[in-house]
Amino acid sequence: MGSRQIKEIKRVRYLVVIPTYNEAEAILETVSLVLALKLELNVLVVDDSSPDGTSAIVSEAFATESRVQLLTRKQKQGLGLAYLEGFHWAFSKGFDVVVEMDADGSHRAQDLALLLEASKTADLVIGSRWISGGEVENWPWFRKLISKIGNRYAKAMLGTEILDMTSGFRVYRAKFLQQLVSKPVSSHGYSFQVELAYLASKAGTVVEVPITFVERINGKSKMTLAIVLEALTKVTFWGIRRVFS
Repeated sequence: MGSRQIKEIKRVRYLVVIPTYNEAEAILETVSLVLALKLELNVLVVDDSSPDGTSAIVSEAFATESRVQLLTRKQKQGLGLAYLEGFHWAFSKGFDVVVEMDADGSHRAQDLALLLEASKTADLVIGSRWISGGEVENWPWFRKLISKIGNRYAKAMLGTEILDMTSGFRVYRAKFLQQLVSKPVSSHGYSFQVELAYLASKAGTVVEVPITFVERINGKSKMTLAIVLEALTKVTFWGIRRVFS
């Protein structure tokens, strides 16, 4: 009998990066729901030294869980920088796929499986509220309107086909993400998501998968008018630069 060539199938390594600041009320449930999925997922919690003891809660609850790691930063420096530190940690550990996910429960763990499946053929998968099939729960009508208008404005100014530029529920192919952040990212706040989506749309394959976004029940939203205005200013600047470059 002739010899058979056995091909070794490389196991894909997934890392879910969850930035936190004062998420003591929600973080245990969020991480537990991710781990409960029948997928080989690792979790990195990036905590900005939350005064409410979020990092201590994670350390104690998952002390014997090898799939959960904690990265504590000295102070609050913004969502973008927290994610960048988490990304670079993922690169250094050799993960193949990197997930962005909120700690407050607004991103449902059951939707994550759909995003991961789509990531097999895309560089970036965005969990979208505003494509067909996407939904938002517990938002008043005016907040939905503001988000839709803001996303359509970003789409038009930046010349992309992405309908939910501001979504923070994403799956990146790690090598692609490493290329995106190899150059300095100018945004550290809310507009960080818009900037990376814009860069990704120019460099690779981006797909949107419908999700149900659930407004947080516990804790306090980090969104402020100043953050929204910063994003609007940056999108306008990027749009003008795109037209005249």
